[in-house]
Formats: sequence, structure tokens, C-alpha cells
Amino acid sequence: MYKIAVIGDRDSVYGFSALGMDTYFVKPEEEPAKLFKKLCQSDSYSIIYITEALAAVIEDEIEKYADQKTPAVILIPGTTGNTGQGMAAVKTSVEKAVGSDIFND
Repeated sequence: MYKIAVIGDRDSVYGFSALGMDTYFVKPEEEPAKLFKKLCQSDSYSIIYITEALAAVIEDEIEKYADQKTPAVILIPGTTGNTGQGMAAVKTSVEKAVGSDIFND
């Protein structure tokens, strides 16, 4: 059975553990790329949520898994606010799947 992981700063992700998700608290200076890679390679997680702020730090590592079926990597806003990066990623994925921009700004 696949699991869901949530990666980010403590204040942004600790609530997800109440929903049964595995939460990982990490700061940008604590080598988040190693943790992300470990979770992706474990074959235990079908979805990995990661805060937009942390995703910006490990963009290159996330890009390596963009074309894989699992895990799906989904960017979420953190306590620092919404940067729009997560919505941009969803928009790009939908454009690939549908073939056109269905989100008219």
C-alpha cells in the first residue's frame, strides 16, 4: 500500500500527520535534497507534498522525477505564503495532459 509524505518546515506540515500522512520536518540548510531523493527511491510513496519554499531550494532534484509516474510531487504553500509556484506546476501538468491551457487567467 502506498503512502503519502509531506516535506517542509515544522509549522507548515505538522498538521498533515493528523490525516495519516508521513511528515518530515526539514530546513533548507539541512540537505533536503537527500531526504527527497531517499523518499522517491523508497517505492513506498505515491505522493510527496513539498512546500513551495523548500521546492525552490531543490528544484534540480525534483525535476529528475518529473516524468515518472510515481511519486507524484505536488507543491503546497507553506507558512511563508503562496508563491504561485504550485499552481504553475499544476497548470503545466494539465496543459501536457489536455493539450491546451484550460486555466484562462
